[in-house]
Amino acid sequence: MTSLSRLSQLRDLSVVVADTGDYEAIKRLKPVDCTTNPTLVKKALDLPVYADLIENALAWGRGQAGERETIVHAVADRLTVGVGTLLSTLVPGRVSTEVDADQAHDTAATVAKARQFIAMYEAAGVPRSKVLIKIAATWEGVEAARQLQAEGIDCNLTLIFNPTQALACSEAGAFLISPFVGRILDWYVANG
Repeated sequence: MTSLSRLSQLRDLSVVVADTGDYEAIKRLKPVDCTTNPTLVKKALDLPVYADLIENALAWGRGQAGERETIVHAVADRLTVGVGTLLSTLVPGRVSTEVDADQAHDTAATVAKARQFIAMYEAAGVPRSKVLIKIAATWEGVEAARQLQAEGIDCNLTLIFNPTQALACSEAGAFLISPFVGRILDWYVANG
C-alpha cells in the first residue's frame, strides 16, 4: 500500500492536518488544515519557495530604527506570518500559528502576541476565521485562550500531556486542543 493510499484511507475517517511549513508537501498532500511552530517555520525557511519572503522581511528589518533585538523579533514575526499566509492559500481550512513558548507563562504577553499575529494576517488579506493561534496549555496560556476566544480569536492549545489540561482548555472555550499523542500512548502502555 502506498503512502498516498494510506492518506486517502485516513481522509475517510478523519480530517488531515499537516504539521509542517513545507509548502510543496502541503501542496502535494492537500491537507484540510496545517499547523506550524517556530521550529517548523525555521526549517521551512530553508526551502526555495520562501526566498522572496526572507529577502523582503530582511529588507524591511534593515529599514527599521530601534533596538536590534526588537527588530530581530519583528522580522521573525513577519517571517512566521508570511509562511502562514502562503500556507493559507493551499488549505481550505485553517493555519495554526504558534506564540513562542518563551511567553508560555505570561498571559498578557501571549494575548498581545496573538492580537499582533491576527492584525498581521488581516493586513496580509488573511481573515482571522482562517487562523488559529497556537498557545502552550500552561495555566497562563489557558487564561490567555479564554480571553482571546471571548474576543473572537480562535485558539489551538498545545503541549497537552494529561486529561486535566485538556479539560481546562475545554472549559476555557478553546477552539481546538492538540494533545501530544505519543505521551497518551506512553500513558496507555504504562497503565494498560
